[in-house]
Amino acid sequence: MYGRHPLTGSLEINAAESITDDDRSRKMQELDRATLPPPLDATRRSWLLEPPQPKTKKYVDLGCILVSRKIFLWTLGTVLVTSFLAGSITMIVRHAPHHKQREPKPDNYTVALRKALMFFNAQKSGKLPEHNNVTWRGDSCLQDGKDQTGGFHKDLVGGYYDAGDATKFNFPMSYAMTMLSWSVIEYSAKYKAAGELDHVKELIKWGADYFLKTFNSSADTIDVMVEQVGSGHDDHYCWMRPEDIDTERIVTPCYDSCSHLGAEMAAALASASIVFKDNRVYSQKLVHGAKTLYKYADFVKDKNSKNQSREFYKSSLFWDELLWGGAWLYYATGNVTYLDHVTSHDMARKAGAFWNSPDYGVSSWDNKLPGAQLLLTRLRLFMSPGYPYEDILSTFHNQTGVVMCSYLPYFTRFYRTKGGLIQLNHGEPQPLQYAANAAFLAALYSDYLDAADTPGWYCGPDFYSTKVLRDFARSQIDYILGKNPQNMSYVVDFGQRYPRHVHHKGASIPKSVKKESCKGGWKWRDTKRDNPNIIVGAMVAGPEKHDGFHDLRSNYNYTEPTLAGNAGLVAALVALSGEETLESIDKNTIFSAVPPLTPATPPPPAPWTP
Repeated sequence: MYGRHPLTGSLEINAAESITDDDRSRKMQELDRATLPPPLDATRRSWLLEPPQPKTKKYVDLGCILVSRKIFLWTLGTVLVTSFLAGSITMIVRHAPHHKQREPKPDNYTVALRKALMFFNAQKSGKLPEHNNVTWRGDSCLQDGKDQTGGFHKDLVGGYYDAGDATKFNFPMSYAMTMLSWSVIEYSAKYKAAGELDHVKELIKWGADYFLKTFNSSADTIDVMVEQVGSGHDDHYCWMRPEDIDTERIVTPCYDSCSHLGAEMAAALASASIVFKDNRVYSQKLVHGAKTLYKYADFVKDKNSKNQSREFYKSSLFWDELLWGGAWLYYATGNVTYLDHVTSHDMARKAGAFWNSPDYGVSSWDNKLPGAQLLLTRLRLFMSPGYPYEDILSTFHNQTGVVMCSYLPYFTRFYRTKGGLIQLNHGEPQPLQYAANAAFLAALYSDYLDAADTPGWYCGPDFYSTKVLRDFARSQIDYILGKNPQNMSYVVDFGQRYPRHVHHKGASIPKSVKKESCKGGWKWRDTKRDNPNIIVGAMVAGPEKHDGFHDLRSNYNYTEPTLAGNAGLVAALVALSGEETLESIDKNTIFSAVPPLTPATPPPPAPWTP
């Protein structure tokens, strides 16, 4: 079929492809149905048409509470992972190689201090404690005080032997115990750091317990006390171990001529009472004994000079002991009666505070004035009691400064050896004990000034710092420990080179040897062999005035140690120990019994007259 286009002419139409409108509509409907999704079943239709349901949380029942299962699982997992990691780290650290941190090496003064205290263990008399730590010593002189009838005059077992012999002299023994107590009161922290606080307190108690036996310590007044046990002459003649002594030991009583001993022993007990202040019952027992002794000493002081029979440890004066003992009793009791007594102008004058003798400033078992003045200077520095004590206390303070000036190398009051040892005993034998005492006083005064925020003191117009005092103290102790022309340590068992022939009976006779007679022991005294027993920590008498030294057992002026000497050494060593890491002094303990002092109102000035 042909049609005609209006513009181009004819148009050919294929009849086969021609369809009707009904056919086209039918085909469109079939196509629309093909594009739709298949019909849903009833279950799926109901799910779509119903409203959404909330999810149900699951819980874990822990008995008292319900915990979300999800939180429970997370918590449990966290704990397990953490435990695993901690265990792994612990195992790694435990099995990994590592080095222990070493304690700092103790300084020489601390090492020497530990050894110097051991000397007192070797000097003990009586029934020894289980852990005395001196293998060659044993129980000795267990019959001391027993008379010929078999009864006890007094139980005098205990105490310390004075030196290389077996005599117990109460006067130097009291001084030694006072020095040990003083050092503990001032430097307890240093003793504790050195691990020696309990040790030194045990040593002090050993001495104090013995002193309480030597007089009627329960009484308020006494008229007799024991001065010594054993005979100095017999002791020098017989060379035998103390453990082998089985003869009667002479007891020397003193009735009305021991003011010096009573006051010195009072100082020992009073100072010990401060050391043991935490043991109230024992401390009060010591205080009571000290009061009784001081009352006796003050009562018999006018008769003291009449007795000239002593051949060993004579006291050249007793007023210094009264000053010393009274000062310690004031600190132990807080009773101002004692302070009034020791700050009187008359007491200071008689004790020699205003003298200028050659021995002024030489502290020793015989001269307590330097120590007493320093002890009372402490009161002025830290308590400032004011009127009416200021006058004498300021004098003691000034005189202490003068003494310290005399120790310095810039002045020529005392000769020094070429090696640097100060000759406080003017070139006489046995110089080390005096040098050790001076070292302690100098170090302690330096610490007092530092604690009082005072940088130094004056010697005339010149000002010196506290460091100068410590340098002096170190120089003397270093000399004793081996920094000397002999390169010899004068403390046994300290350093590589020290005396091997110490004048000491117990150290010179082997423990395994059978009992020797008086003369039979001479072969051990005179042998040139080294002592079979090492008396650890003993400071020997020392060199002569030109630094020379002879290691001879037969010459006690070189090789004999003493209680008084070692006590001063211990005090100086603890004062110098641990300087870089430890505080200096304990400012307050000594004032535990001292109440606050309210200065009295001074009297009005005298009326003016034209």
